[in-house]
Amino acid sequence: MQARAVRIASVLVKVGTIITVLSALTAMSAGPASDAGLWTYRTGFVIVRWSVYVAAGAGAIALIAGGVAAASRQYRTALVGIVTTVIALAVIVPAWQLQRTASQVPRIHDITTDTDNPPSFVALLPVRQKTPNGPEYDGDKIARQQKAAYPDIQPVMLAEPPTVAFERALAAARSMGWEIVAAVAGDGRIEATATTRWFRFKDDIVIRVMPQPSGSRIDVRSKSRLGHSDLGTNARRIRAYVRALDATR
Repeated sequence: MQARAVRIASVLVKVGTIITVLSALTAMSAGPASDAGLWTYRTGFVIVRWSVYVAAGAGAIALIAGGVAAASRQYRTALVGIVTTVIALAVIVPAWQLQRTASQVPRIHDITTDTDNPPSFVALLPVRQKTPNGPEYDGDKIARQQKAAYPDIQPVMLAEPPTVAFERALAAARSMGWEIVAAVAGDGRIEATATTRWFRFKDDIVIRVMPQPSGSRIDVRSKSRLGHSDLGTNARRIRAYVRALDATR
């Protein structure tokens, strides 16, 4: 009876391992395949979600079967079960973190340091007019949500004159690895595009440098081309940019 249980456990571990690995590969390919145009990003999200469900089930089976194998001193099989569980967790945990983030941030995708007069897209305007999220700013509709969720997103005040501040702003933008689309010193305007790693989403950024009595003011706006919620990406991007700007001192 024990030998039969060991054989069943061994088979379950193997099956669980195969399914878990396939689920992990499927989840990993969802983004690149969406970027390649094989399916829409929405379909990619569905594929990721179901890959997580399948990986969770297969990982649980492998863990239980591995425990049975360990009790029978079949340590190699037990080790495979543990490794499979780790692979499953590598699929589950990031997805869980994303879901957790989605529940904690507002469903907005346009973040700016100036909600009263956000920097406008100029060079990127033709591109943004063709995207689902467009170039417009929705005003109080999202300004209130942004201020509640990201109160730290504020203009950057510099003591330097606009010409110096512009060069610092441009250097910081370049250090972010963005594609610089326009840098017009006379207008104090920098426009760029950032591409996310996994699904290769395009988000557009516009930076505005304006003179102030005591130096210069820098405002930043980051807006996604697709999707209702950016999962906090644009706010994180602006924070990272402000840190990069501070590092140019």
